[in-house]
Amino acid sequence: MTGLALIDYGAGNLHSVHNALKAAGATDIRVTADPAIVAKADRIVLPGVGAFAHCMEALSVIEGMTAAMEQRVRFEATPFLGICVGMQLLADEGVEHGSTRGLGWIGGTVRAIAPAPDLKIPHMGWNDVVPRDGAPLIERGEAYFLHGYHFDAADAADVLATTDHGGTLVAAVGRGNIMGVQFHPEKSQAYGINFLKHFLEWMP
Repeated sequence: MTGLALIDYGAGNLHSVHNALKAAGATDIRVTADPAIVAKADRIVLPGVGAFAHCMEALSVIEGMTAAMEQRVRFEATPFLGICVGMQLLADEGVEHGSTRGLGWIGGTVRAIAPAPDLKIPHMGWNDVVPRDGAPLIERGEAYFLHGYHFDAADAADVLATTDHGGTLVAAVGRGNIMGVQFHPEKSQAYGINFLKHFLEWMP
């Protein structure tokens, strides 16, 4: 096994996420674009910033990467965390800049946050995270968000936490060993570090 694989596909805030994972207690972090390392990792983290279509394309062009992720996460039940757009890529599709197929691990569509009077988009800054009863890893608190698109889940059972910005938005999704958060743990100070500690200890 090769510790924690932090996937480098040119679309994530790698330095900050790496530092936050270290602060949370991770000791063997591999920042990698090598599917062979991902295929043996004990835990996998997929960060992501920017547009859904760009991130999915960047991930897909790394030969063998999505196949290695699929095998390790979906068939071998390795704990997985997607952050921001890394969480959104779990969906069936995103509709930013046209329709783009996602990983399809958790049913749903990533859509633009609906505009409303006096509503600032993107949703940026600190906001409440409200976990569903019994949700793993997620605690009630405040985290840092930055997104103009949101995860519209097909099954409410996959929604682990919500926040409010002109209405209810998904803050976290999960199924089995797969977890995704819309907020940025690496920018969420003590709340974010505590969440990452829970992830590093998680045995789904």
